[in-house]
Amino acid sequence: MDGAWIERRNLLTGALLALSGVCGRSAHAQAKDRTRVALATGGRALLNCLPVTIADRLGYFAAEGLEVELPDHGGGLRALQAVVEGHADLAAGPFEQTISLQGRSQRLSAFVMLGRAPQVALGVSNRTMPGFKNIAELKGRRIGVAMAGSSSAMVAALALERGGLKPQDVQFLELATAASAVAAVRSGQVDAISYCEPVMTMLEQRADVRIAADTRSLRGAQDLFGGPVLGSCLYAPADFLKKHPVATQALTNAVVHALKWLQTAGPSDIIKVVPEAYLLGDRGLYLAAFNKVRDAISVDGVIPDDGARTALRTMLRLDAGIAGDKIDLAKTFTNDFSRKAKEKFRA
Repeated sequence: MDGAWIERRNLLTGALLALSGVCGRSAHAQAKDRTRVALATGGRALLNCLPVTIADRLGYFAAEGLEVELPDHGGGLRALQAVVEGHADLAAGPFEQTISLQGRSQRLSAFVMLGRAPQVALGVSNRTMPGFKNIAELKGRRIGVAMAGSSSAMVAALALERGGLKPQDVQFLELATAASAVAAVRSGQVDAISYCEPVMTMLEQRADVRIAADTRSLRGAQDLFGGPVLGSCLYAPADFLKKHPVATQALTNAVVHALKWLQTAGPSDIIKVVPEAYLLGDRGLYLAAFNKVRDAISVDGVIPDDGARTALRTMLRLDAGIAGDKIDLAKTFTNDFSRKAKEKFRA
């Protein structure tokens, strides 16, 4: 098994050791003050986290009576660790993480969907592979990903599989920040990169890469995954949702409100709300990236059953440590909160 997937297994194992001892403490602390929550993110500036940014910047969390901390842990698995170690109440991250932990006898539950696709693209370097024609040519090459076990690593693995390769046929290199990702491609440190927006649009527009697999649109994602898919979501320990339904509903309301706003937001609206630091110094490029993922953003926060089933099939293909007969997919997510929010905001 490739080192990136081994590291993913090790991170999950470490998280599990902490989970049983901290969930009770986290829930107890929340019971004292349900208006304050810590929401861990794996990359605030990335577009798959945009609904959370909008909810924060437009005051939707505050309007629901919440004070929300948004620590950025620089990767989806690190955000997951923050939750299971008790440093955060919940996280924004890939839906597949709820499956991964249940497969190891722990339970997280997704409760509102941010994206209908991973919003990741795999690009091949024009510098090191100018004559690239097919995925099989990546054998033995270096591929940059955000982090082991991330959506970017999963998309890369699926693209390799479609080209007849396995993850162990390549070398994965973690590139935790947008700056390091861009620098790695331009310096020739990697031969391909699988990453989120706005990084991939920057590399594509400046002719640094050619896109070989694309999940930034619904059509591209369904083609690669073989069916309807899910992107990022908000998830929390099941115990948190049970003990704090008021706080959970307030979080969901704020995010669904942001999703509705995004459905009609124009370029000037986006630029006014998104922090300048997230734009990578180029407003036009950021807007181009937003347009590439716009149809992949959830419209109402509801998690579709068929998307969850596709996620499970994908995990079973990629992670031999997950036993399908031990996964109760119905316990990996709930739409109880998102449906109420959808009705409230007519999303």
